Amino acid sequence: MRSMDSQPEDTDPAGRRHWETVKSLLPYLWTPGRLDLRVRVIGAMALLVMAKLLGVYVPFLFKDAVDSLTPTQGIDALQMAAVVPVALIIGYGVARVLTLLFGELRDAVFVKVGQHAMRQIALNTFRHLHNLSMRFHMERKTGGLSRIIERGTRGIDFLLRFMLFNILPTLLEIVLISSIFWVKFGFLYALVTFVCLVSYIYFTTLITDWRLKFRREMNEQDTKANAKAIDSLLNYETVKYFTNESYESGRYDSALERYESAAVRSQLSLTLLNVGQGIIISLGLVIVLWMAARGVVNGQFTIGEFVLVNSLLIQIYMPLNFLGFVYREIKQSLTDMEKMFEVIATDADVADTPDARELTVAGGAVSFKDVCFEYNPDRRILHGISFDVPAGKTTAIVGASGAGKSTISRILFRFYDIASGEVTIDGQNIAQVTQKSLRRQIGVVPQDTVLFNDSIFYNIQYGRPSATEDEVFEAAKLAQIHDFVSGLPDGYETQVGERGLKLSGGEKQRVAIARTILKNPSILLLDEATSALDSQTERGIQAAFDQISKDRTTLVIAHRLSTIIGADEILVMDQGTIVERGTHDHLLALGGMYHAMWQRQQEASQAREKLVELAEVPEVVL
Repeated sequence: MRSMDSQPEDTDPAGRRHWETVKSLLPYLWTPGRLDLRVRVIGAMALLVMAKLLGVYVPFLFKDAVDSLTPTQGIDALQMAAVVPVALIIGYGVARVLTLLFGELRDAVFVKVGQHAMRQIALNTFRHLHNLSMRFHMERKTGGLSRIIERGTRGIDFLLRFMLFNILPTLLEIVLISSIFWVKFGFLYALVTFVCLVSYIYFTTLITDWRLKFRREMNEQDTKANAKAIDSLLNYETVKYFTNESYESGRYDSALERYESAAVRSQLSLTLLNVGQGIIISLGLVIVLWMAARGVVNGQFTIGEFVLVNSLLIQIYMPLNFLGFVYREIKQSLTDMEKMFEVIATDADVADTPDARELTVAGGAVSFKDVCFEYNPDRRILHGISFDVPAGKTTAIVGASGAGKSTISRILFRFYDIASGEVTIDGQNIAQVTQKSLRRQIGVVPQDTVLFNDSIFYNIQYGRPSATEDEVFEAAKLAQIHDFVSGLPDGYETQVGERGLKLSGGEKQRVAIARTILKNPSILLLDEATSALDSQTERGIQAAFDQISKDRTTLVIAHRLSTIIGADEILVMDQGTIVERGTHDHLLALGGMYHAMWQRQQEASQAREKLVELAEVPEVVL
């Protein structure tokens, strides 16, 4: 993973990081293969130059109008009144309108380029996030990640609009006006103007760079506060279970308090910046106007030229004053974009090899050969796991929590790469095939079924978005949920709510089963899919599982042993190794770990049944 913040500040200054960020953005503006967009960029730049050239010429028209109205020797006021410079005044007005028109045309020509760039950046970021590994998403907080992307996208939009159409035009205007002062009024005027501009820019960059640390702290605290808020709202039920509303409010308020402190310091430093900029601009304006006034008194300049000096200075200082704001915002935008481009630059832990081929499944035989795996180097999870699941057969994996059962399912789906060993499907190493072709052949029904906040129909059809309505209904019937859905007021258009919270656990599982049936995978992976359900619901779900697993290679990660009695082989895991294997009857006969687990679950089941019987006995009144 390449991190822009990974190096110390002295070896990786902010300027270098910002330049890297700008370079990452440039390809989106000069899009390869899009001649139409490149023509638009060139056209927009041409209109920008025309607007600035015309804008610099406007004060000269005003100067000529003033000079033509200034009384000269031999011409009294009455004679002047008869010589109104109509052409100059009209020309002045037309030039101002054309300056505005060229600016608006520039924006109109460039808007497609900017919006296309925004679209491509957003799309590439979205795709990249889906391509990143499970490890990345497990270590990230969704709220913080969404905030980083939101601020980064907003920063890109600001940068595109203001850097191209404010900074570049202002720099061009500075060069033009400084040249005019030198040629028309002398070197001293250009020197004073140049020193004032350099002082302004230096002061602005110096203070803005100092203020940057406050902005970074604001972003960090804003991200933390947002992550805490979203995490708390996503776990709304848990908060209610433990009546921890006040505790959650306190955590959120602490994060907001730190943000408030950083924001206050940022605003105070902004006040200092604005005051300093105002002093520099006013000082330069006074000096140059004083010099021009002396030139008028000495007969060196006309009144119109004095007005021209003032107009040019105001014209250059107004955008320059705005440039201070733009520079600050661009620095902040670049800061906001750093994290987003850091995410984009993150390499996926699990990637296809350059010569990866499509997985071809004949029967779907799965084989683990001496597989070792670790989430962290100092904690190995699997130790030399080996087993085979013949095509069309069912293998179950049981064991205590933390034994490594679910890790096997994640490895098969290639959420993670193994440390050593080999995993094959029909003899093909899954590390040598494309991830898409691998995952296309595996259907997963997880323990915690998460549904999209959409209709039941959408969630079932998600298994194969191209499926027809009849195919969706057929899948629902096989999952034994069609009758239930049909009986709802809105039928298949019933909204399931955030993460499917409007449905019960059993209903969500049946939707997940229907979704997997619609996918029609060659290999079925059931990861403790019934462990959170009651016994009655479990029996209905199990019947659906039995139906869809026929003639499919099935790997079951089980908690309740009663659900895997008919498995062709049962693997018993403990601390990352397989300690027992065989059929249900064989393992019971061994009298080992599986037998002990079976006994405990049977005793627990009998205890629950007795409690139910006692609850059903009518109360006797004495």
